[in-house]
Amino acid sequence: MLDFVFAVDDSVTWHMMNLLKNRSHYSFLKVFGPKQISSIQSYGAGIYYNTLVPCNGRIIKYGVISTDTLIDDLLHWKTLYVAGRLQKPVKILTQNENSKLQAALVSNLKSAVTAAFLMLPESFSEEDLYMQIAGLSYSGDFRMVIGEDRSKVQNIVKPNVPHFQKLYSNILQDCPQVVYKHHLGRLEIDKSPEGQFTQLMALPRTLQQKITSLVDPPGKNRDVEEILLQVARDPDCGFVVHQGISGIVRSSSIVQSAKTILTAGAKKSVTYSMKKLYKMTKGWLRKTS
Repeated sequence: MLDFVFAVDDSVTWHMMNLLKNRSHYSFLKVFGPKQISSIQSYGAGIYYNTLVPCNGRIIKYGVISTDTLIDDLLHWKTLYVAGRLQKPVKILTQNENSKLQAALVSNLKSAVTAAFLMLPESFSEEDLYMQIAGLSYSGDFRMVIGEDRSKVQNIVKPNVPHFQKLYSNILQDCPQVVYKHHLGRLEIDKSPEGQFTQLMALPRTLQQKITSLVDPPGKNRDVEEILLQVARDPDCGFVVHQGISGIVRSSSIVQSAKTILTAGAKKSVTYSMKKLYKMTKGWLRKTS
C-alpha cells in the first residue's frame, strides 16, 4: 500500500477542501466538519490518516500534518512518528520554498546518524548503520510485537542500500567523528567518553530529556549537561539512548493507533489490522521455513 504524507500550512482549510472533493475517504468523523477533524489530528503524532483509499487502481493511505508540527518533530523528535519515516528514503513529490522545513529535514537526518552512532560499536558496516537508522522509529513501537512483520527493518534496508547511501553519504563525509571508508563500505567512530558526550549533546531536545529522566533520580534536578556527561562515561550508553528513543516512540505509537480507530472507522480498522497480522505471520513463516 502506498503511503503519502501531506504537510499543509492550514489543516482546517485543507480538510474543508478535501471533504468537498473526497468525502468518502473519511470515517464517520466527517459529520463533525473540518475544525473537529483538525482538532483530532493534533493528538498523538499530530497526523490525521485516511487509509484503504482506492486511487487509480491502487490502495493508498494518506496522512495530513501541519507544517509547523512536522518541523517540530523533525528538529526535536517530539513523537518521532513522521520524523522517523523521513529518516528512510522517500520520494518528495513537491515542496514549497520553505527554508525552515528544508533545514529541519537535514537536521533530522543528522540526528538519526548521531543516535545510531551511539548505539553501534566502534567499527561497523554501512548496512549496520542503515539498519540502526531504519529501526529508530520502530524502537518501543508496540505494533512490532503484534501487527508488524518482525523483519520489516531488514526488508526496508536490504533492497534500498543505494538509496540510503544517496540520502546519508554527504552527512557521513562531512562528519568529523567518523572515518568513512566508502570503497569498503565500513565506518569507524570515536567511542571515547569525550566523543560520546559530543554526540549526546547533539541529540534532539526530546531525546535528551528522555535520557535525563531515565538517569537522574527524582528530585535531584541536575543540569542536563552534567547528566549527559555521566551517560557518555557509562558502558551502557547505547542502551540508555535506545531506551530514550523507545520511550518517545512507545507513547506516540499507542495514541496514534488508538486514534486510527476513529479516523479509519471500525470496518477499515479491522481490515487494516488483519492485513498487518497477515504480513507479520507471513514474515514469521518465511523465517521458520
